[in-house]
Amino acid sequence: MARLRRKACVALFLFTLFIFGTLMGLRTLKPTDGFSDLAPGLELLPILGGRMDRRDATASPVQARMPGSDTKAAFSNSGPEGTIFYDVHIFYYTWYGSPHMDGKYIHWDHILVPHWDPKISSSYPRGRHMPPEDIGSSFYPELNPYSSRDPDVLESHMEQIGTSAAGVLVLSWYPPGLADDNGEPAEDLVPAVLDAAYRHNLKVAFHLQPYRGRNDQTVHDNIKYIIDRYGEHGAFYRFPSSTGKSLPLFYIYDSYLTPPESWLEFLTSTGSHSVRGSAYDSVFIALIVEERHKHDILAGGFDGMYTYFASNGFSFGSSHQNWKAIKEFCDGNNLLFIPSVGPGYIDTSIRPWNNHNTRNRVNGRYYETAQQAALNVRPEMVTITSFNEWHEGTQIERAMPKKTATRVYLDYQPHGPDHYLDLTRTWAEQFNKEKEQWLM
Repeated sequence: MARLRRKACVALFLFTLFIFGTLMGLRTLKPTDGFSDLAPGLELLPILGGRMDRRDATASPVQARMPGSDTKAAFSNSGPEGTIFYDVHIFYYTWYGSPHMDGKYIHWDHILVPHWDPKISSSYPRGRHMPPEDIGSSFYPELNPYSSRDPDVLESHMEQIGTSAAGVLVLSWYPPGLADDNGEPAEDLVPAVLDAAYRHNLKVAFHLQPYRGRNDQTVHDNIKYIIDRYGEHGAFYRFPSSTGKSLPLFYIYDSYLTPPESWLEFLTSTGSHSVRGSAYDSVFIALIVEERHKHDILAGGFDGMYTYFASNGFSFGSSHQNWKAIKEFCDGNNLLFIPSVGPGYIDTSIRPWNNHNTRNRVNGRYYETAQQAALNVRPEMVTITSFNEWHEGTQIERAMPKKTATRVYLDYQPHGPDHYLDLTRTWAEQFNKEKEQWLM
């Protein structure tokens, strides 16, 4: 009997130890555990502690932000759809057209882009999409293949952006008379976008796109044009600095196409056509794709960098696991780091050979993981890719289920059309709640 009692006690002790160990293991799970299957590098998401430390530098308009309640007042406001946050920026496109407003479909009929290697390209279909049943997207918009010129569409878009709590739409912009290879000029739409945004207390920043012949001098001319033409509009976004000055903020897409030696002529005080200290001085944000770009961005006189792409692992800049190092580099050089988060990525409707860069939405889990990765590095602002880049499947705009004779479109089910707008609001509120704690 004594031996049986000893065995029972030993068994009970081991069982108790097992339960205790299991409970302790569960307590140590990180928020990112269980998500490593979504995209490469997620298991390496950084968890940061401590408060943000930014170094002052009088030569740059980007200085330590205004503390306490001043920051809250500068970065949030009340709109018709609820509180919005001006430190949450969302990329927005006005390149869509429909027969009703434009006489034909524009962009919805996007071509199937051939691969640059002819051997690979020969294995994939060529041609052009044929709206409205067949569009250049893997999802289908609730508003149907719309025109960006439709006032009702613009109003719906501003309402949706307000619902998402993003306070600044970042407008894809080409100079008058210019457009991307698949679109038509749309610069004349800017006043309508500004007016619609103003009605919803939203702000508008500009996302300067590459065009033939773009260089530091033409961008200088573009900045003067935009500020002279739109700078006094109530919806024109200005970034608040600790000096009390509020400066325009511009995102420069594919900034790496121009060498830093050219940018510094425009972006440093000693440059041959510098805007620093002038009426056109602004905050200029460059795109980081490769790791070396961070040094070029610093050398070129930019004020910060953003990552744009919503495909984790696609580039150095878009890989969540690299954001900690990028943020530390920016903090050490008085630069803004503005990570870009997105709900997923799929562009095979226009690049059928690019399936390896697809990132499944997993009913919102991919988006939440990207959002947490951004929060972990404590940025001052965050960008969302995108509101309505339908070709690359990064949109949070309302989508609907759609099935045709030849296609079955992706959708947001089992959730409703507002799912990604709602996720964005929840996260924007959490971002600003946590940021208040960082700045205390």
